[in-house]
Amino acid sequence: MDLKALQAALQQLETEKGVSKDKIILTIEDALSAAYKKDFGKKGQIVHAKFDPENGEMSFVQAKYVVDESMLKTEEESDDETAEEAVVKEGEVRKIRFNPEHHIMLEEARKIKKNAKAGDEITFPLETKENFGMIAAQTAKQVIIQRIREAEKESIYGEFKKRQGEIISGIVQRMEGGNVFVDLGRATAILPREEQIRGERYRMGERTRALLFLVEETHRGINLFLSRSHPKFIAKLFELEIPEIASGAVEIKNIAREAGSRSKIAVVSKQDGIDPVGSCVGQKGVRISTIISELGGEKIDIIEWSDNPEDLIGNALSPAKIISVKANEKTREAEVTVDEDQLSLAIGKMGQNVRLAAKITGWKIDIKSKAGEVVAQANEEDKN
Repeated sequence: MDLKALQAALQQLETEKGVSKDKIILTIEDALSAAYKKDFGKKGQIVHAKFDPENGEMSFVQAKYVVDESMLKTEEESDDETAEEAVVKEGEVRKIRFNPEHHIMLEEARKIKKNAKAGDEITFPLETKENFGMIAAQTAKQVIIQRIREAEKESIYGEFKKRQGEIISGIVQRMEGGNVFVDLGRATAILPREEQIRGERYRMGERTRALLFLVEETHRGINLFLSRSHPKFIAKLFELEIPEIASGAVEIKNIAREAGSRSKIAVVSKQDGIDPVGSCVGQKGVRISTIISELGGEKIDIIEWSDNPEDLIGNALSPAKIISVKANEKTREAEVTVDEDQLSLAIGKMGQNVRLAAKITGWKIDIKSKAGEVVAQANEEDKN
């Protein structure tokens, strides 16, 4: 065995794959145990291997579990293959069939270890076999490869699970069936068609940012799902670009979004003297313009949150100027009166402004003219 090559491989796997050296050694020991048992083991035998990567030495032991008479099946029970084993009352011990390669009686165990008790494991040294043969060597190789893949899978899952709900950056790898595949370095994520901003175009090789909204582990591997249309994507962009939000001085209370078109963000100050809307807009609009640019020109209305329903609804209908708001807190319905020249602003193109206002406030909103005519209605369930 080329120890220098082995040690270099262990170091490389730890550095490049994120798999700890100790975990790889355990994997190798499991593989050696499997190989030893395949060539030299007996049915029911439990074999443990110990491997030292520094000098290449291997040792093997056979493990046996200590049992007593109360744990063993009688001859009648052993012969009865239909005996009901699945139902065991609480506190009872499931009875087993004695296997001399797997078990050792308590009396015999105490000759080896004085304080042995039922359930303990007793080990016996086995003859070290360095030449396992081609079949066993191949078995060991396959187990090692599989276990290292599993360990790498666990490492990747752990790394990205910690980042779920955060903005992540990657390179567009390819497009298939409307989905965009993004290279994140150690893994590839999927930006599904329904999670893309409407009208956006992606080019292979370009860098993109998105919300890592779901990390799931399946028998086929790790699935990473991205979103650029999720409301939380905007919330995370605000955290990155606006120090007052990152510090908690300004809080995002709610977001209503129609991705690629328009969003409304309700904010509130948690500290005296801080203008929540001004903090988000920035001097000459520099802060909000950076976010709008990331979203491909999506319009963003920043409104001040209020616990007073009339004020909140009035703010939510910005940029329209409101004459009055009558709110019924029992039904969560509001009648909003606006001047004739403000009706189009209050309603918005295809009803978008009032629809987003209803979503962000959680109220049903009726827009009325000064003459008392209801010209538009919207509630939080309405879809664009």
